[in-house]
Amino acid sequence: MSGINGFDGAIMAWVQTHCHNAFTDGLFPVLTYLGEAGAVWIVLALIFLCRKRTRYAGILTLCAMAAGFLLGEVLLKNAVCRERPFALFPDYTVLLISPPSGFSFPSGHTCASFAAATVLSCQFKKRGIPALLLAGLIGFSRIFLFVHYPTDVLAGAILGAACGLLTCWAAEKIKQRNKWKKSEEK
Repeated sequence: MSGINGFDGAIMAWVQTHCHNAFTDGLFPVLTYLGEAGAVWIVLALIFLCRKRTRYAGILTLCAMAAGFLLGEVLLKNAVCRERPFALFPDYTVLLISPPSGFSFPSGHTCASFAAATVLSCQFKKRGIPALLLAGLIGFSRIFLFVHYPTDVLAGAILGAACGLLTCWAAEKIKQRNKWKKSEEK
């Protein structure tokens, strides 16, 4: 795959050569659709909003995803303007999904997934591990399906995790500040 950096090219060539079979060709389109517009994570957050015990996690999940969307989809994608791999290498593979529109860097599916999964891991500790696993699989699906470069997915994962961590940190600071204010008022 000449025309892209060695890291991206080597990983993409390996995935395209060694990872495709009847099972994975059916699995990864489904996983990628779960991440479409953050759908699985938004549904999960909405379910959390319905229960008082999990409402806080639902709010934080939506906030982290919104931050990732603004930074990744609105700011970075339009600043970097990186073409998608299938557009630059149309003869390299047959797409298993409809070609997505827009630019490639960073991966929005991965950013949304890691933003949500990071919040869930912060809020629910060990129960967040399946969310991180799903986020990783959704990210990998984007490389597998030839719609993102590995560096797009890596950047999306880092941006999403950072948004999740910063959202949890900021929420904790706000909680501490409100406790401090309430104690001062007494």
